[in-house]
Amino acid sequence: MPFELPSDLHPPNKLDIEPGRTHRRWMGRALELAETAGAAGDVPVGAVVIGPDQTVLAEAANRRERDRDPTAHAEILALRQAGQRLGNWHLNDCTLYVTLEPCPMCAGAVINARLGLLVYGLGDYKSGAGRSVLNIPDGAASFHRLTVVSGILEDACKQQLQGWFRQRRAENRRIADRQ
Repeated sequence: MPFELPSDLHPPNKLDIEPGRTHRRWMGRALELAETAGAAGDVPVGAVVIGPDQTVLAEAANRRERDRDPTAHAEILALRQAGQRLGNWHLNDCTLYVTLEPCPMCAGAVINARLGLLVYGLGDYKSGAGRSVLNIPDGAASFHRLTVVSGILEDACKQQLQGWFRQRRAENRRIADRQ
């Protein structure tokens, strides 16, 4: 079941200064990327890194299954691309938009990248490390503090993930029934 982005969500222009609206637009782009991951057999998570001038520095979707790489999470891939594009691993003035709350590995990468702002859609109450289960950004071992915003397009992110897992379980049942 394909995800449909609301028609009012398109990439913001440089003059768009309303944070909520900007967050919704970039999260909408992350949802589009997540859809490509899901269609390719990966858990549908998408990530976008925005530079200080509101331009896209990097975009990525989960690629663990396709790349057979346990570190190929959307956040890691996007942070890596952004650093390459900037020629610097310090992403202090950048924002990461991701559809699902980062896991401990990704939250650690966010801290190590010195990211300025983390925005995620859906909290992960099993392994989230942005604030839900663990709070790596505010933890005692974190040498970098950043602002975290959650719940942006939360319902759309939740529907996309739940729909994908529902479809996968149904496919697995059909396969099991044929055997």
